[in-house]
Amino acid sequence: MSTSRDRVEDTYERQNDQRLDDLHTKIRTLRGVTTDIHDDVERQNLILDDTGNTFTSFANTLTQSSRRAAHAFGLTAGGVKSWRVAIYVVAAFLALWITGKIWWWWSASGEPTA
Repeated sequence: MSTSRDRVEDTYERQNDQRLDDLHTKIRTLRGVTTDIHDDVERQNLILDDTGNTFTSFANTLTQSSRRAAHAFGLTAGGVKSWRVAIYVVAAFLALWITGKIWWWWSASGEPTA
């Protein structure tokens, strides 16, 4: 009876060893997956940091541009006065209108009369 009991214990021991090997394999796989996840998170954090830096730089540039535009349109102290901007707009419109009239007169005078 002792031999049959030894066989059963050997069988249990082999099963335990097999399950222990399976458990070690799963732990190694889990460790590999965890390492991959950690590496991916680090890469994504670097990308997010770069994106944040890009947006911060863009915001600074936009702020500077809006300050310059406000200064140019006289919205800040020492900037161009609004009446000056209006004169520039009217002058540009008149220049385009006169140029159009001259071009139309020039093109109409060159046509042969029948």
